[in-house]
Amino acid sequence: MASSAVGRTIVFFPEGAFGPTNNCVGIGDVLRRRGHRVVFIVEESFAGTLEAQGFEERTMRLAPPPVEPEEPGQFWKDFIRDTAPVFRKSTLEQLGEFIAPTWQALVDGARYVDDRLTEILAEVDPDVVAEDNVVGFPAILASGRPWVRIVSCNPLEVKDPALPPTFSGLPLDDRSDWDAFREEYVRRAGELQASFSEFCVERGAPPLPEVDFIHESPWLNLTIYPDELDYPRSRPLGERWRKVQTSVRATDAPWSPPEVDGRALVYLSLGSLGSADVPLMQRLVSELADTPHRYVVSKGPQHAEYELAENMLGAEFLPQTSVLPHVDAVITHGGNNTTTECMWFGKPMLVLPVFWDQHDNAQRVDECGYGIRLPTYDFADGGLAAALDRVLADEALRVRCAAAGERLRRQPGTVLSADLIERVATS
Repeated sequence: MASSAVGRTIVFFPEGAFGPTNNCVGIGDVLRRRGHRVVFIVEESFAGTLEAQGFEERTMRLAPPPVEPEEPGQFWKDFIRDTAPVFRKSTLEQLGEFIAPTWQALVDGARYVDDRLTEILAEVDPDVVAEDNVVGFPAILASGRPWVRIVSCNPLEVKDPALPPTFSGLPLDDRSDWDAFREEYVRRAGELQASFSEFCVERGAPPLPEVDFIHESPWLNLTIYPDELDYPRSRPLGERWRKVQTSVRATDAPWSPPEVDGRALVYLSLGSLGSADVPLMQRLVSELADTPHRYVVSKGPQHAEYELAENMLGAEFLPQTSVLPHVDAVITHGGNNTTTECMWFGKPMLVLPVFWDQHDNAQRVDECGYGIRLPTYDFADGGLAAALDRVLADEALRVRCAAAGERLRRQPGTVLSADLIERVATS
C-alpha cells in the first residue's frame, strides 16, 4: 500500500454524528502528531470542520442533496426531531418505531454511498481504514485494505447470550424480559439485516454475521468502555479485539469556569441530538431553576428556542472535555462519549437516556454504582432535583468515581488506540 512521505496514510470514517466523529478526532490527533497523514471521510454537512482541526477531508453523502444547505449532522438532527415522540415509549416499543427505522436509514445510507466510498479509497490509497459506524460499508471490505472496527457504543453491540439485549436498558441481574426483547428485535430488524447482508455480498464483501449489521474486522476491533462499567461476558472477545477503555480527545478549546462561590457546579448536556427535544430541555431547566446549585448547559441546536434560568450559563455547543474537569456532577443523556468522559474525569452522573444505547449506558452506570438512572420523561416533579442532591451528597460515590478516573488517566485510550491502529498500518 502507498504511504505519505512522513508516515502512513490512515483514513477515519466515523458515523455522521458528533459522538463518533469526536472519538475519531481524539485518536486521529495522536496519529497526526506522530507524522502520519490522517484523512477523514465525512458527510458534506461536516465539510471544513475537520480541516479546521488540521486533518484532510474527503466528503460524501448518505442521501441525495437537500435544497437548502445543511448544518453538520443535520440528517440525524432532523431524523431525531421527527421521531422524538417515540422516545417517551418503552425500549420494547421503540424497537418498531425508532430502532428499525434507524437501521433502515443507516442501511439506505450505506447503499447510497458505496460507489463514492470506492472512489475515495482508490484516490486516497490508505494503509488502513478505521471505521466508527454501527453498519458495515462493503466498499471498505471489498477494497482489500486493512481496516479497523471501532465500537464507540455500549459494548452490548457485540452480543453475548449471558448479557442483556442491545438497546433494551434491561438489568443484568434480571433476565425475565430478555427473550421477549430479543424476539421482538429479530421480528423488527431481521428481514432488513438479511437483505443488507445480500447487498454486502453483491458488492464484494462477506455476508454479515447473523443479526448483526456490521462485520468483525480480521485485523483489529476496538471497544471503548471502562472496566468499571463493562459486562461479564460468557464468550470472551476474540484475539483481534482490544479494550481501550476510553477515548478522550485533547483537541477541545480551553474553557474558564465561573468563580467559585460555594455552590456546586453541575454540567447539563443531552448531546447534540437529545438536546433538540425542546420541551424536554425546558422541563429540565424549570426543574433545576430553584435548586441551590449552578449549572453549565450545553443548549444544543435548538438553543434559540428556550431560555436558561438565572443560576445557569451555557451556549449552543461547549468544549465538553474542557468543561468536565471543573464540575461536581453531570446530568447526561448517557451517550457513550459523555459516559466514558465522565468516568475519565471521575464525575458522578445522573443519567436520563433518550434513545439507542443510552438506555444501556444509563442502566450500567446505575447498577455499577457510578450514578443514578432516572426515567427521562416520567420523573415526578422535584424528582430530578432530589436525585441530584443525592448524587452531590454521596461521598462514597465521589470517591469511587475519582478512583476510576485516576486509573483510566494512567493509560489514555487515544494513545493505545493510535498504537494499535499504527501497528496495523505498518504491518
